Amino acid sequence: MRFENDAGSAVWVQISMFNPFRKRKSRVPRATKFLAVDAWIDSTLYEAGFRARERWEAITIFFRRFRVKGWRRGLIELASEGFTMGTAGAIVLLALALPAFEETARDWRSQDDYAVTFLDRYGNEIGQRGIIQRDSVPVDEIPDHVIKAVLATEDRRFFEHFGIDFIGLARALGENVRANSVVQGGSTLTQQLAKNLFLTNERSMERKIKEAYLALWLEWNLPKKEILQLYLDRAYLGGGTFGIAAAADFYFNKGVKELTLAEAAMIAGLFKAPGNYAPHINLPAARGRANVVLSNLVDAGFMTEGQVLSARLHPATAVDRAGRESPDYFLDWAFEEVKKIAPRHGPQTLVARTTLDMDLQKAAEESLEFHLRQHGQAYRVNEGAMVLLETGGAVRAIVGGRDYARSQFNRATRAERQTGSSFKPYVYTAAMEAGFTPDSIVPDAPISWGNWSPKNYSRGYAGRVPLSTSLIRSYNTVPVRLAKDHLSIPVIVEKTKAMGVESELNGHRTMVLGTSGMTVMDQATGYLTLANGGFTGARHGIAQLVTHSGEVVYDFGRDAPKPQRAVTEQAVAAMNSIMVQIPEIGTARRAALPGIRSAGKTGTAQAYRDAWYVGYTGNYVAAVWLGNDDYSPTRNMTGGSVPAMVWQRVMVFAHQNVELKPIPGVDKPFLDAPPGAIVAEAGEEAPEAARPSVLSPRTTALLLGFSQAFREAPVLALPQAPETLSSL
Repeated sequence: MRFENDAGSAVWVQISMFNPFRKRKSRVPRATKFLAVDAWIDSTLYEAGFRARERWEAITIFFRRFRVKGWRRGLIELASEGFTMGTAGAIVLLALALPAFEETARDWRSQDDYAVTFLDRYGNEIGQRGIIQRDSVPVDEIPDHVIKAVLATEDRRFFEHFGIDFIGLARALGENVRANSVVQGGSTLTQQLAKNLFLTNERSMERKIKEAYLALWLEWNLPKKEILQLYLDRAYLGGGTFGIAAAADFYFNKGVKELTLAEAAMIAGLFKAPGNYAPHINLPAARGRANVVLSNLVDAGFMTEGQVLSARLHPATAVDRAGRESPDYFLDWAFEEVKKIAPRHGPQTLVARTTLDMDLQKAAEESLEFHLRQHGQAYRVNEGAMVLLETGGAVRAIVGGRDYARSQFNRATRAERQTGSSFKPYVYTAAMEAGFTPDSIVPDAPISWGNWSPKNYSRGYAGRVPLSTSLIRSYNTVPVRLAKDHLSIPVIVEKTKAMGVESELNGHRTMVLGTSGMTVMDQATGYLTLANGGFTGARHGIAQLVTHSGEVVYDFGRDAPKPQRAVTEQAVAAMNSIMVQIPEIGTARRAALPGIRSAGKTGTAQAYRDAWYVGYTGNYVAAVWLGNDDYSPTRNMTGGSVPAMVWQRVMVFAHQNVELKPIPGVDKPFLDAPPGAIVAEAGEEAPEAARPSVLSPRTTALLLGFSQAFREAPVLALPQAPETLSSL
């Protein structure tokens, strides 16, 4: 088509017109497919909804038959809510109990199959642990009246419940309400066994939850007879005895098969509280408890009043054991050490020569009890623990509490308590290895680490001070500044672990001020590294394990790994040069020893819940903790008060009549005159608590060598008698 524009030029435009004969591609099939899919989705959803409504209507019609109104509806609602809350609570309780089931994964059945007789460092017998196979009596062979006495008192429905006795629990609750005091317990025999096998005596809700679940686990996996056997063989019954057979021998010099009803009742009464009812300590209380057991036999229907009348009229009398002393806390710990080092498939009956010094053990127990009696009420503190090591690593004494009969929980080796400022030497040791010196200047000034702003105990600041002064005065901001600006938390944790600490550290920044828990044994072990010249791995409580035939299956000097250097010699010297000043001019002046230089550090936890003093000389290392089992605060007790005094009293005794050794790296390791020399010059009598003279390690080793040589020497034949000539 042609057009002309304004300029007169022609423009050709080609216009495409619709061509009816042109074949075009149809879009109808594609649209049809989409419409079909859409229709299928709609119909499917409609059908599903329709069927769901039908089923819901059927369910609704069905449950209308159970619909209640009025007061019945209230009961149903309460039951429903109770079921829901109970299910949720059970899930929470199970989550809390799961860590306890980890204990069942190990070989718990044979954990106490060792029968070990323990000797002190001089070869004197101090006790036994484990199940003594010759004394363990099968349940079928134990007299009927003995079994009945135990069950009537501890768990009379033992053969009827499944580990937790709700009927017995309700009965005990009713009796306690009626008496307005705790006269009956609700724990079953299985629950008590679960506690003895897997748990501690710690009084907490978490422990009770674990105990209940483990009781169910025991009932599921063991027959009733085996549960009863384990309970009778492993329960603590006072006097350092474990198991009913050992108790029969200890209290009455009899086998369990020979026990009379009166004696069986007295032993059955010990399961509840052996410390209160032990007949060799409190015979009237034991007889009163035995009378309660006899009444329980009648109430349970196991015996008649006529059958127990003779036992009431003629109560049992125990053998006099007043002079017997047993270091039970040490024995418990040493038994665990034996199970770690004894051959797995070797002999089960062993004799263990330990490193225990009974003189030091008694001195440690006496010092702790003396000061708690003197100052416990004033400072509102009632428990304590102590560990005493020789600088060579030998464990000489362990005090796990004031009274083993009342509580077998070893606070020295199992309780992790906040260390307070006694943790600071680990921080300063890491700093010394990082290049700092005692004369390095660090500001004691306000500091913030995130949202944490620690302050000194005095609430004041000293400005720029040497590291030595900051540790002697126990400033808080300086170790925090070291950790934040120069070290790091992982570095401090690594160094603390390298020094022999086995407790799990929390790794929080507040750890540098002692908020992480540690055991008394760990504290003594960590400070031992400084007292031992920077070497770790020397701590031990078992010197030798032998069979009854004399075969040596373990010797510490032969089989134990050699100590490894954990702290450099320069860092040890730097730390010890500071630590010796703390008892002299620092926070631990009550720990100063007359005539002997010592080193140490005080520690006080948050809210005065824990108080520590850990110190050492060239001869010994000792860690002391004081506090309360329920974590209640003391009355402003610091580590420099009673703990330092407990430590000082023990150390004065320990250093009498021994060769003094220097503290590594200290320029002037001794004062002018040791206490022994002063007493000798004055011509005065030795004090009553004077420690007996002891042999040196070399002399002891020499004598032991002679003894071994004599034992191994062949037996000489007797000489023949000379012939007698006749006179003929």
